[in-house]
Amino acid sequence: MAHTHGKYADFEDLQKQAVALRRAGHSLRQIRDQLKIFNDGLLSQLVKGEPPPTWTKRPNAKDDLRERARELRLQGWTYNEIQAELGCSKSSISLWVRDLPHPEPKCTPEEQRARMNAGLARLRASQDQERAATKEKAAAAIGHLSDRELFLLGVALYWAEGTKDKPHTRRESVEFVNSDPGMISVFLAWLDLLEVSRDRLHCRVMIHESADVGAAECYWADLVGIDRALFGKTILKKHNPTTVRKNTGTAYRGCLGIKVRQGAALYRRIEGAWYGIVGAVSDSDLGNRT
Repeated sequence: MAHTHGKYADFEDLQKQAVALRRAGHSLRQIRDQLKIFNDGLLSQLVKGEPPPTWTKRPNAKDDLRERARELRLQGWTYNEIQAELGCSKSSISLWVRDLPHPEPKCTPEEQRARMNAGLARLRASQDQERAATKEKAAAAIGHLSDRELFLLGVALYWAEGTKDKPHTRRESVEFVNSDPGMISVFLAWLDLLEVSRDRLHCRVMIHESADVGAAECYWADLVGIDRALFGKTILKKHNPTTVRKNTGTAYRGCLGIKVRQGAALYRRIEGAWYGIVGAVSDSDLGNRT
C-alpha cells in the first residue's frame, strides 16, 4: 500500500521521523504502525544504517558456547579438543573461530606420528579384545554336542568340503580334503561316531615343495592318530616363480586328504542324510537332486 502522502512525498521528513523513532528504541513494527508505512522496502530504506534496539534481538542459546570456543582457540586448542570440551559440532566451531589464527603445533611431526601410532595401537588392542571376547562367548555357548548334533554337523561339513558323486561321473567314495586342523578334527570325530576305524583311512599330505614336508607329515599323522609310515605318498605342489606365496611359515602344513576305504555305502548314507536335511527346510522336489 502506498503512503497516504504519496509514494515519494516527504521522504526526507519521513526518514527523520523513522530514524528518531528507531533511536528511541522502537521496533520496525512500531515504526510502521505509527507512521502508517506498510511498504516493507520503503520502511527498510527509511531506517537504513540504524541498528535495531537491543531489546528486539533474540538471545542465541549458543552465544556462551561461541565465546568459550573462541577463548579456547586463542589458548591453542584444536577443533577436536574444543569439541570434546564443549560437546558441539566441528562445523559450528569452524564458523565461530575461523577468523582466529591457527594455534602453533604442540609437538614435532615425529611426536605427532608417535602419538598417532600409539593411538592406533590402543584402538587395535581394544578391537582385538572385543573380537576375542565375542569369539569366547560364542564358543562357550556351544556346550556339549549330542550324537545327533554331531551327525548332522558332519553331514553338512562333508557336503560342503567332501567329494561328491555326479550323474556324469559316478564316484561313490568318501574323500575329504582340508587345510584347517579344526575341520579335520571334527571330521575325524564324526567318523568315530559312525564307527569308521582308523585302519580304513587312507591319508596323504598335499603341500608346496618349498615347505617343511617332513614336519607337515608328522603334524598330520599325530592329529589323525596313525603312523606316519602308513600315509600315502605326499603330493608336492610345484613352485611358480612368477607368484609370491603367502602361505609360508611354520603354521603352513599344506592340506590333508582323507579317504575312507570301501566307503560306497557310507557315501550313500551321507548323501541321503544331506537331502533329508534339505527336505526338512524346503518343500521342493527331492527327486531333482539325485
